[in-house]
Amino acid sequence: MMAFFDLFILFLTDAWFAWIPAVGFAMVFNVPRKMLVYCAAGGAFAHSLRFLLMHFSLPIEWATFVASASMGFLGLYWSRKHLIPRPVFTVASVIPMIPGSYAFTAMIGLVEINTSGYSLEIMRVVMENGLRTLFILTALSFGLAIPSILIYRGRPII
Repeated sequence: MMAFFDLFILFLTDAWFAWIPAVGFAMVFNVPRKMLVYCAAGGAFAHSLRFLLMHFSLPIEWATFVASASMGFLGLYWSRKHLIPRPVFTVASVIPMIPGSYAFTAMIGLVEINTSGYSLEIMRVVMENGLRTLFILTALSFGLAIPSILIYRGRPII
């Protein structure tokens, strides 16, 4: 079992490196300067929560779902507090959890099948990483949608 101090240092490191892509994505989409702090905090919170859940043996797909749903609820709170649309906070905050390495590995496997021919091992790698990418992206989208569905389900559309 990892010592508490080591886990705390890993947690802080994860939070530190997670805010950077969240703020970068928010800046690309012209989020107001005052709200960049919330995007940074949201990115650090969501990614670090996923890291902590994965450390305690929750699969990455479920950890991503819980972290993005938690970010969705936090984003709802922030959007009501600051009167800014919820996606300003939530979308930028879950960007660090995009499964880039799994998608890249799946695509490299497809290219390898195209160049060197079919092999059962390469196909296994493609399917495993492709499905994992799909499930993580599904968890991100449903996790962000669930809080709004639960909170706003009784309100009329118009």
